[in-house]
Amino acid sequence: MGLLRKTINWYAKLAPGWGRSLPPYEHVVQIGDPILRKVSEPVPVDKIKTDEIQKVIQKLKYVLDKYGSVGMAAPQIGVNLRIFVMRLTATQIAKIPAETIKLKNMSVVPLTVFVNPKLKVVDYNKIIHSEGCESVRSFSADVARYNEVQVKGYNADGEEILHVFKGWPARIAQHEMDHLDGKLYTDIMDRKSLHCICWDEVNLSKGKIVIPFCPQ
Repeated sequence: MGLLRKTINWYAKLAPGWGRSLPPYEHVVQIGDPILRKVSEPVPVDKIKTDEIQKVIQKLKYVLDKYGSVGMAAPQIGVNLRIFVMRLTATQIAKIPAETIKLKNMSVVPLTVFVNPKLKVVDYNKIIHSEGCESVRSFSADVARYNEVQVKGYNADGEEILHVFKGWPARIAQHEMDHLDGKLYTDIMDRKSLHCICWDEVNLSKGKIVIPFCPQ
């Protein structure tokens, strides 16, 4: 253990509440955290509207906004429950080149909460695109995903819902479902395509670059 970690631990003992936070976190856990490899537990339907579950849902929405992400699953904030949120806004899409939007078949997805989701493949044709994850910060790789899927489950009010997603939204849904099953995109990626998305900046700065694990 390094001197810095020893110092931090020493101060944490002097200041209760200052040290390690408890889930649901306001940050995204990273690959290596055991929670990302656990199969998440279903939520009892009659518990969806309880303060405990609503807190998890609200924290997922908060972290989704904080990171500017398109999807976030409960394990990513340290909670072993089958809940995820997804969203793709017009503002997010507007920042992407038109040819990429067309190539990846991107479309707006309203903020959607899924509790106890079940996924069914509608179109078994697989499409390969580069994919990243907030839990594998600053890396990306090519991943094959089904072109169209159906997801059913419950919303934040405990009501049954069913959505069909195609193209990029289908990729988001499959990615988040993987999280609930203890899987990461690194399990199914084209291994040779894995790369640090800021490799060029690393060279330009002569290696003097810091990769943040949480937005500033």
